[in-house]
Amino acid sequence: MSDVDAPLVIHLLHRLDFGGLENGVVNLVNRMPRDRYRHAIVCMAGHGETFRQRLQREDVEVISLDKQPGKDVAVYGRAWRLFRRLRPAIVHTRNLGTIDLQWVALGAGVRRRVHGEHGWEASDPTGLNPRTLRIRRACRPAIQRYVPMSRDIARWLTESVGVAPGRIRQLYNGVDVQRFTTRAQEGISPTAPLTIGTVGRLDPVKNHGRLLEAFAALRGQAPKLDRPLRLLIVGDGPLRGNLEGAAARLGIRDSVEFTGARNDTPEQLRRMDLFVLPSINEGISNTILEAMASGLPVVASRVGGNPELIEDGVTGRLYDPAVEGALERVMLPYLSDSNVRHQHGAAGRQRAVRDFGLDAMVQRYLDLYDELQ
Repeated sequence: MSDVDAPLVIHLLHRLDFGGLENGVVNLVNRMPRDRYRHAIVCMAGHGETFRQRLQREDVEVISLDKQPGKDVAVYGRAWRLFRRLRPAIVHTRNLGTIDLQWVALGAGVRRRVHGEHGWEASDPTGLNPRTLRIRRACRPAIQRYVPMSRDIARWLTESVGVAPGRIRQLYNGVDVQRFTTRAQEGISPTAPLTIGTVGRLDPVKNHGRLLEAFAALRGQAPKLDRPLRLLIVGDGPLRGNLEGAAARLGIRDSVEFTGARNDTPEQLRRMDLFVLPSINEGISNTILEAMASGLPVVASRVGGNPELIEDGVTGRLYDPAVEGALERVMLPYLSDSNVRHQHGAAGRQRAVRDFGLDAMVQRYLDLYDELQ
């Protein structure tokens, strides 16, 4: 089959910009063989140039439906006309913000329709909001395959949304293990600060405030540690001002760096000694995979898909967010023992390469799309 004859997949996103979901789509489009599937990325509300420039295929069209804030009924007509013009073989929507376009795809004659659930909305961190559940249940008849990113989300689709297990294909996203590499230990001063870090949007579900509290408590133990501590928070979002204020109130503002949104995540991860993700809930965190590929031990809350990625006591530690002081207790050994950091970081890198490389991810999507043809 020639490139021009390959079936077209439309990937429908809210916006192509910074984020794990968007990163996964770009990696998939770049890596999938050209003679198997063509791709178009359709954004409800525009795109950022940084992620668009990461697309390595000149044949991938990026289109915005220019959805207006609030309920923009006209966007459904624009989507219908686009589907009729492009005649895709598959429309693949992702998350709540695009799920109702499945009905538009069906009405436009798209024969194969897939919906991915990649994680939890900031406004609905448990996925149990009655209104959003009604929307998801109303869209069930239009969707042929659901693609949850974790076993935890697959269970939620079955138990809470009412999706038949036979319509679910759970698969994991992958990480570019060539782009995310370990930091060379040579030349690092033994007196350089130990850097605890995290990457993610600054919104409530990521629970950065809890990390600030834990860091403040651990910094109080600095005399017992052989190096000063530093906290690196990579990302931006609506809570940035609140978090900077909290750091000041805790007396740690001089030791916390807020980088804002960055397009050099691999370099930022290589600045860290320990990666921490204290989320209230998670799907499958791309940032955990990236930290593992970067050779970092990972500490994360025992929620959502985190236990599916982290081997507790081997590649990092999981903690119960309901237990007071649990986060500090699991972080402390990594700060006081460099051997534990290096051993768990190396094991995480090995697992990322073995189980979560991009080639394996692409093959899983190829199998899914081929199943629908």
